[in-house]
Formats: sequence, structure tokens, C-alpha cells
Amino acid sequence: MDSTTLLVGTLGYVMIIAMVITLFKSKTIPSIAFIAFPTVLGLILVACGYYSIEQIGALVKGGFGSTGATAALFVFSVLYFGIMTDAGLFDVVIGKLMGLIGNSVIGVCVMTSIIAIIGHLDGGGASTFLIVVPSMLPVYKKMHMKPTSLLRITVLSMGVMNLMPWAGPTMRAASVLGMEAGKLWGTLIPIQIFGILLSLGHAVVTGMQEKARGAGLNGKLAETEGEVVLDESAKEQANELARPKLFWFNFVLTIAVIALLVWDQFPSYYPFMLGVAIAILVNYGSSVKMQKKIINLHAGPALMMCSTLMGAAVLMGILVYGFNVDGKAVIAKPGVEIQIASVVTCMAEMVKLILPQFLGQHLPLVIGVLSVPLALAFDTDSYFYGMLPVVIAIGAGFGVEALPIAVAMVVCRNCATFISPMVPATLLGVGLAEVDIKDHIKNSFLYVWGFSILCMIVAVIFGILPL
Repeated sequence: MDSTTLLVGTLGYVMIIAMVITLFKSKTIPSIAFIAFPTVLGLILVACGYYSIEQIGALVKGGFGSTGATAALFVFSVLYFGIMTDAGLFDVVIGKLMGLIGNSVIGVCVMTSIIAIIGHLDGGGASTFLIVVPSMLPVYKKMHMKPTSLLRITVLSMGVMNLMPWAGPTMRAASVLGMEAGKLWGTLIPIQIFGILLSLGHAVVTGMQEKARGAGLNGKLAETEGEVVLDESAKEQANELARPKLFWFNFVLTIAVIALLVWDQFPSYYPFMLGVAIAILVNYGSSVKMQKKIINLHAGPALMMCSTLMGAAVLMGILVYGFNVDGKAVIAKPGVEIQIASVVTCMAEMVKLILPQFLGQHLPLVIGVLSVPLALAFDTDSYFYGMLPVVIAIGAGFGVEALPIAVAMVVCRNCATFISPMVPATLLGVGLAEVDIKDHIKNSFLYVWGFSILCMIVAVIFGILPL
């Protein structure tokens, strides 16, 4: 390895470490960090003579080419599911499910999982916690069930639903791979189906554990501790945005949007664009004032994620793209002759020197096993935009394709997303459940790690991950 590669690789590691530390200490939001740190790195490389100013511009432009579709998908999926929530689609579904619970401890646990699965269709961790925890915590208290069990069931169910193409991790991984999020999801569907069944099975096991310790309206805990009396607030006035009479229309429309996405004949964001247009017109008419109100209600989350993705385009461009013999900014792939190596390629060259050959050949499985512990220290953006490109470049040096590595990181990391203190939604969830973060992690960590490994084993069985 020559001195130039060593210098560029070292600068790359310094940039990532500085960026991750800044994000961990909450000194800035991800979008700002993703713009500022790579720009500084780029200027240093220009000063060192590795790149020219014109080449930095080409790198940034290349990065935007890999994130544009992902940003559009997120914006319109947030808008669509936000409209469906406003119209009351999920309230009706959840209300009917809750009516089936009765006094069964196991039923409460299973219903918690089902509500979390439905609630996380929009891919938003905070919104799912806001749906599940406030509605189920009173039930858990009345039945003398642990709130830590509520959280564990919820986060495992959310984790497997986080594989949806409009969810953050899948979109981030797809943008790193430079492919449509819908196509990446197509690879993950068998794992997701298994994960959903496993999360429901885990809910049953948790219910049995709670029942064994005496939970329930008539269990031994009720006999020793007495009945838990909860103050029930007055019913709120009907929301002006609710459209209960259009429930079936909205339900069919949602099924149609998801079917178009699975059909994969259009760009993954187009079904949601079409769904937003139809949903607004049918539910709220042709009033421009009302349409603006609906859009503005959900503009904040959409803009925040979109700005993060645009910032990530700068990070991806400067970190991942190099130049081929024609002087075009490209990602290094088999068969592509590279004239100027990317920063991440230089970083990978440094790691390859110390990584044993037998581990390199099984890199997807290695990173899959390590994903849950790493999730406790890395937020989602740092994990996928910082680590994934480096691991992909390392794998390329051992002849390992990028897709299996991304699949292992997405599947196994998703399981641990909502036990990580680095994820803001986790802090919201533990606050709503009145649980200390350390108790949440202690109660969930081994279950989550085992869950991720089982999903990885299924991926191997289906041939999605190489053995």
C-alpha cells in the first residue's frame, strides 16, 4: 500500500470518527454534519493534490444521483400515511383489534405486536411509539404486566417492519447501493415474513412469561397488590380531519398503493405520489386551503428526512465515488477500471491488511452477528452512511458482493434499532412507558440479538446470504 492510499484512508477515518462523535454528542443535526465534514475532507484532499475543485463538484453530483429517488419516496410515503392517520384509517383498525383482547394476558401481548406492526407501516418510530404505548400501557398496568415487556414486544415488531422500502434503514442502504429501495425490499420479503411470524411468537412467549409470574386481572399479583385504578380522561371531540365514512375507500386505496409498489412497474415513489393525490382529493375535496393544511401538518418530518438524505448525498459522493479512466465519477464495481480511487476504497485497503482472510470471505455473517452490539453505539445514519460503504469496500477486496453485506446490515441492525440510545425514538418510547433506558436495554438486548441471528439464519437458508 503506497503512502497516498495510506494518507487518504487515514483522513477518511478521521473524518468519520469526528462526524460520529459530533452526532453522538448532539452538537448538530445529521444533515449539517453530512455536508460540513465531507466538504472539509474534500478541501483537504484538494490541498493535498489528490482531487481538483472540479472533481469535488463531480463527486457531489454523483452522490445526488444515488439519493434522489430515495428522498422522493420518503417525502410522499410520509405524506400518504400521515393523511391516512388523519382520516382515521388506523384508529378504526386498531379499535376493532382491541375489541378482541378480552382479559387474556397472551391476547394483550399478541395484540400489542399486531398494533405495532400496523402502526409502523409508515416507518416512523416516534409515531409508532405514540400509537402503541399510550393505548396499551393502561392495559398492562391494570393486568399487572411489566411495561418492559410492552416495550420489548413493540420494538421487535417495529424492527421487522422497519424493513419496508420507505423505512429509514432500507432507504439508506438502498441509497448506498445506488438501487431502488423497492428492489432491495424485494430481496428482504422472505426474511420480513419470517420476522413477523417470529415477533408474534415472541409475543406469545412473553404472554406466557407474564402469566407465569401472576399477571392478569385475576392472577396472583392482582390478589396481593389489589386492583389498579386508572383515571380515564374524557373522550376528545371528533377530529375535524377524521373521515370515518371513507374507511373502506382509504383501506382499499392503501392496499392498492402497496400492490403497485410490489408490482414494481413504476419507480417506488410513484405509487405514493399517486396515492397522496387521490387521498387528498377524495378525503378533503378541492379546497386549496384544506389541502395546504394537510401538507403542512406533515411537512416537518418529511423535510427533516429529505434534508438528511440530501446531506448524505454530499457524504456519499465525496466518500464513496472515485473516477474511472474517462474522468467520470463512479462507484468502484467489478469490471470498472478506476483511475483515482475513492476515499472509502483507501480506507478499505487499510482494513484489509489486518482482517484475516477467513473472516473476509464470510463478511456478511460477521457483520450480521456484530450488528446488534454496534447498534448501541451507532445511530442509524452513522451506521449506514458511515459504516456500510466501508464494509462494502472491504468485502469487495475479498470478492464478496455488496448486496449480501447490505442485507445482513439492514436485517440485523433493524432488530436493534429501537433499543439503541442513539435513536431519538427509543428515548421517546421509554419515556412514554415510564421505563429507564438501561432497564429497557437489559430486558431486551439478548432477545433482540437472538432475534437478529435467527433472521440471518433464515436468510442463509433462503440463499439470500452466502454461508
